[in-house]
Amino acid sequence: MKKSVLFLLLAICFTTVTACAGKEPSPETKEPDAVRDSGQNSHETQEPDASDEQILETADESEEENVEQYESVPYRLYPTSENAWVGDVMPMADENGLQLYYLYDTDHNGSGYHPIYKFSTTNLYEYSDDGLAIPFGDSMDDPDLAIGTGSVLKARDGRYHCFYTGHNDTFPQEGKDKECVMHAVSEDNVNWTKIPEDTFYAAENYSGDDFRDPFVFWNEEEQCYWMLIAAREDSLGGVVARYTSTDLSAWTLCDPLYAPETLYMLECPDLFRMGDYYYLFYSWERVTFYAMSNSIYGPFVAPPDNVLDGTGFCFYAAKTAEFEGHRYLCGWIGRKSEPKDTGYYDWAGSLLVHELVQKEDGTLGVREPSGLQDYFVTEKTPSVKETLGEVREKDGAYLLSAAADEVALADFGMREPSMLLECTVSLGEEGYAGFAFGMGDEYGTYTGLVLDAKNNSVHFEGCVLSRIAYVEPMIETGFSFEPNKEYHVKLVMENEIVVLYIDDTKALSNRIYKSVDGAHWGIFANNTEAVFRDISFKIPRER
Repeated sequence: MKKSVLFLLLAICFTTVTACAGKEPSPETKEPDAVRDSGQNSHETQEPDASDEQILETADESEEENVEQYESVPYRLYPTSENAWVGDVMPMADENGLQLYYLYDTDHNGSGYHPIYKFSTTNLYEYSDDGLAIPFGDSMDDPDLAIGTGSVLKARDGRYHCFYTGHNDTFPQEGKDKECVMHAVSEDNVNWTKIPEDTFYAAENYSGDDFRDPFVFWNEEEQCYWMLIAAREDSLGGVVARYTSTDLSAWTLCDPLYAPETLYMLECPDLFRMGDYYYLFYSWERVTFYAMSNSIYGPFVAPPDNVLDGTGFCFYAAKTAEFEGHRYLCGWIGRKSEPKDTGYYDWAGSLLVHELVQKEDGTLGVREPSGLQDYFVTEKTPSVKETLGEVREKDGAYLLSAAADEVALADFGMREPSMLLECTVSLGEEGYAGFAFGMGDEYGTYTGLVLDAKNNSVHFEGCVLSRIAYVEPMIETGFSFEPNKEYHVKLVMENEIVVLYIDDTKALSNRIYKSVDGAHWGIFANNTEAVFRDISFKIPRER
């Protein structure tokens, strides 16, 4: 398509398209006079010397190469069981690899649900589906008619122990507690035996309906086992309750380890040491948080930004395990009832693992698992296929310039179904830039994964690029941008799952359905100047 014809088409598209994914505005959509922040753009980036640059022209259709047929790939990085979804993950490592127990969720749960299944891996890109580990109860009178989250450890007695939540929705009507802590053991990490006599319920000061997610570990200093439990106390709200034991059978209640008095519950607690700090992870409100302390006894304090991935079940119920010298944060990315970018995530989905990074000040960041460097090995050279607006190229860097409500975009053609994209990005103050996904010449319907310098966040809303400033994000995470500072960005993509990492600090996990089935990928700017340098990508070796 010639550039003049393309621009005419774009003018029509951007005039008529006013809502996410080309639909009419939702009730949450904001008009230009109700932008999230009314402040004006006060920073102007310096215009580069045009004599040293190439203004990119849209390629003629006759010069375009034939596009290969898009084919989705098996989910190697983000697995789920056949006909089921991955719920809360209970990771542990042993001599055989990283063992990832999880709650097995289906779209047709009955009165009994969430048995514990398991994946295992030695490299974070090849997973063995090891099947059922612990079934839920087979009677309406069983306290584990449904199973909730727990933890697995190899104890000092040489056996594997699983402590998990027993949950029975019918018990409150019978005057019984809905939730309890239960125990199972295994000699081989394969065959498990439940120990009903070790079951125990909440103490009087804790709610019997919210008493779950036991996390057990050996405390070397005290020479006993600790159990942390997500509990609720009337005056404190959600707390991390603490118990101790010497035999993994009888447990003694202690004072809560953490009681921030801010959340209804602190689900899936997980405690570990890294360097000079102890870190406590917990989840609620569809988000995974953490707090930190110099002592295992606390006090635990949440840093100013204690969220490492995004909101809205895009990464939830994350717990950790150390494997081969790396600490991994293991959770799930939610699924959607329909393959649409504008929908919200439901509970449970696909396994998703980040690698934790400790910063100089003790706070944590995340990056892609180190093992992926052995998976993405075939380098590809990206080249621009189409452009929109002002796009210049100099020494392998791309400068995109766009005024308010305008879009500059460089399209690199059809994305690979599995790829690792890497580049550096800088952008001006109070503007938007990022990565675009869409279909061929339909630029008016491209959606963007957004680096947002105006609101200091990274977000995705399934919205067309021209409407980014007026639509509240569906999922987001905070990130502070400085004008014209370069940030190192990676995107790990497998089918519709797209995980963005920035500066080994934050992740934003997504399902982007406009990125598959032959869709193109590109870079964009909106209401700013943005520079993308050293763009490269790799794909897995052929199998």
